[in-house]
Amino acid sequence: MKMQSNIASLLIKLLTVHSLLLLSASQDFDFFYFVQQWPGSYCDTKQGCCYPSTGKPASDFGIHGLWPNRNDGSYPSNCDSSSPFDASKISDLTNRMRSEWPTLSCPSNNGLTFWGHEWDKHGTCSESVLNQHAYFATALTLKNEINILQALQSAGIQPNGQKYSLTSIKGAIKGASGYTPWIECNNDSSSGSSQLYQVYFCVDSSASSFIECPVFPNGSCASSVEFPSF
Repeated sequence: MKMQSNIASLLIKLLTVHSLLLLSASQDFDFFYFVQQWPGSYCDTKQGCCYPSTGKPASDFGIHGLWPNRNDGSYPSNCDSSSPFDASKISDLTNRMRSEWPTLSCPSNNGLTFWGHEWDKHGTCSESVLNQHAYFATALTLKNEINILQALQSAGIQPNGQKYSLTSIKGAIKGASGYTPWIECNNDSSSGSSQLYQVYFCVDSSASSFIECPVFPNGSCASSVEFPSF
């Protein structure tokens, strides 16, 4: 009996160590980037855009993704091929995602390819804290916590094709949210102007709270940035 008890105790210890190692290996990140994009800037490039099969999205920032990242600027990707995107797991979120996480890629589609890419590349690397449903539900919740467009418009920064200082854009968003954003720009295909494209916020490793970013991505914008209409 004593030998059996010792064996059982040893097995429990081994399983515990194994579980801790798996958890340590799976949480290979320090924080998340939560990224939203302005549809007018996505469309106003050489690649152009196509509206989803459900119609033109609202003139608002849409979710691009929730991306696990490391403090050194690197990031994990495509972490679990055994857990592919399954649309049935987020069926209760689909209507909200069509509105708040719309696809603009061509040809027109229903968004499943876009969402599947985000889960396979980024979401599978967050499974230590978020399963597939929680990954998408969390991103939707985060979007509703900070209204980027409202913050900009309250500061007189409108999506009207005019140019605004990068400093004023950052200031308006930080003033409304309390957090320093990272602004990514792309180029207007007709004028070549730098235009407001994506806004990055950082979220803690549990995906529960916004934080100040430990590190910002590479890239830069001009000092004066176009805010195109959509």
